[in-house]
Amino acid sequence: FMMSPLSIAKYIPPGSVDFDLVVFDEASQVRPVEALGAIIRGRQAVVVGDSKQLPPTSFFDRMADDGEDEGSQTADLESILGMFCAQGAPERMLRWHYRSRHESLITVSNHEFYDDRLVVFPSPDAGRRDTGLVFRHDPEAHYQRRGINTAEAKTVARAVMEHARATPGLTLGVAAFSNVQARRIEDEVDILRRRDPSCEEFFAGHPEEPFFVKNLENVQGDERDVILISIGYGKIDGAYLPMNFGPLNREGGERRLNVLITRARRRCVVYCNFVGADLDLRRSRARGVEALKTFLEYAETGNIDIPRVTGREADSPFEEAVAARLRTLDFDVDHQVGSAGFFIDLAVRDPDLPGRYVLGIECDGAAYHSARSARDRDRLRQQVLEGLGWRIHRIWSTDWFRNPELELGRARSAIRMAQVAAAASTAPMAAVEPLEREPEPEFEAAPPTRPYEVAALRIGGLRAPLHETPPGTLAQWIGQVVEVESPVHLDEVMLRVRTAVGVGRSGSRIRAQMALGARVGANQRLYRMDAQDFLWRIDHEAVEVRRRDGDIPPSLRKPGMIASEEIGAALVHAVRVSYGIAPHDAVQEAVRLFGFKRTWRKIVERFRSVLDGLARDGVVVREGDLLQLADSG
Repeated sequence: FMMSPLSIAKYIPPGSVDFDLVVFDEASQVRPVEALGAIIRGRQAVVVGDSKQLPPTSFFDRMADDGEDEGSQTADLESILGMFCAQGAPERMLRWHYRSRHESLITVSNHEFYDDRLVVFPSPDAGRRDTGLVFRHDPEAHYQRRGINTAEAKTVARAVMEHARATPGLTLGVAAFSNVQARRIEDEVDILRRRDPSCEEFFAGHPEEPFFVKNLENVQGDERDVILISIGYGKIDGAYLPMNFGPLNREGGERRLNVLITRARRRCVVYCNFVGADLDLRRSRARGVEALKTFLEYAETGNIDIPRVTGREADSPFEEAVAARLRTLDFDVDHQVGSAGFFIDLAVRDPDLPGRYVLGIECDGAAYHSARSARDRDRLRQQVLEGLGWRIHRIWSTDWFRNPELELGRARSAIRMAQVAAAASTAPMAAVEPLEREPEPEFEAAPPTRPYEVAALRIGGLRAPLHETPPGTLAQWIGQVVEVESPVHLDEVMLRVRTAVGVGRSGSRIRAQMALGARVGANQRLYRMDAQDFLWRIDHEAVEVRRRDGDIPPSLRKPGMIASEEIGAALVHAVRVSYGIAPHDAVQEAVRLFGFKRTWRKIVERFRSVLDGLARDGVVVREGDLLQLADSG
């Protein structure tokens, strides 16, 4: 028999049939009072369910409660699954998770709700091109209160139609955090369907798994190849973020989120007008909001270990003294912040995003001295934290007590550099300015940084193939690019010219002709050309650090496409503001000034070679294990 518990009570007379085995599926959804009739008809029972997903609805509980069930042992148990667990029935966890075609679709749930016990199979699509969890951040989609975000609803509706046109063979579902947002999305989809009826075959083509738009209270049990999630809630007018996320703020909200984020088999796209770092957990104690922060930060960064304040006290009076002095400078500092099993002694909050930390400060207190080896203390701990995305600054107690003002200055400088790097990563199209709280002439601000501007070269129709274009003409085109992008490598200039004339590839003849044109322009003093094939404006003097984030050609992010002088400017600044810095840290700071969110082997080698050149030229000098500017004394 395959029946619901209530159907058994209605259609099978008592005593007419006895079952050898009664199996309850989705047992977390079955109330004990509804299940008892089926249980007493069987010799053995197996209940299958997930206590981390939604319980039965409790909407009618108060209407049915007449006060006579105070002595019932099952009255306080929300489901038959809870009743069996409370009775100490033998348990077994079904650990294999095979629904998700990409591990990112289950990673947050596995970490937050199942203690990383699920067996998750890796996907070959590591870059999440066709499968996996994707984050779509639209800060211009303003929340309008009452759970409605019209701009986001329109964006999601357009994504639905694009899916119907591009991948009609994959089933699709849309989930919103509020019922009113779900209805708004449904209305927007209906409008687009009336405008473009060519996609109706998709909406009628999946009878077993039809397209749906639901709120997060109603999606349990649904699975689709692709799920679009509309958070809906968010910042009002791009500024204030209310910490209200509907059902997530209530008790058990984390279970609703767990259901929502595990519905997709192949791909899940999250639409939101804020990022995880915007959520300040000091303003909400709801477990659902905490889980939402983890989910959004993982969707955006791929980092699952989100730092949280542990409430533990400071490790030592030394740590308390450092924190107190930093607070006098108006920095917001937390003690003992946990991440991946570590506790960072002090963590400085970002003044613009209070839900994010810009810097961790390690003090050689009790945790440091209790490490079993110097390698654990001095290397592994910091390497692990930096691998998780932390920026770490260390303060030694002996240095602090010998000269606290100097160490405070170094810490303040490290915080400033971290704020600059954080601003570069969150506002790719805005100029990075030093975040200063008060004028302090003894600290130099960050070097001028600006987004990399790509020349929009406009060329009419070619009278001859590019490899036959006169060198003088090529020199004029090259000069237009150099005027905007100086210093720029000849290979990049060649790419701009090829793009402007519609040539897809540059063969040996084109490269030779372009090199000839570059030399002709240099001889005519339209620009100058150095030994590394970088082209400069004749009047180019001060070297700026230009960020390589935002919408630019990917080739500009190659280390060889950055002029040594530009790298040198970033390195000199990193050394100048640090009062002394290790070579590795100087490279890391310089890389971040260019807007790179991570470092890799080739870029480290490139920056390190420039740093070695600065040392050979006497621009920087080594004092012990640290670098200083030669003119700093």
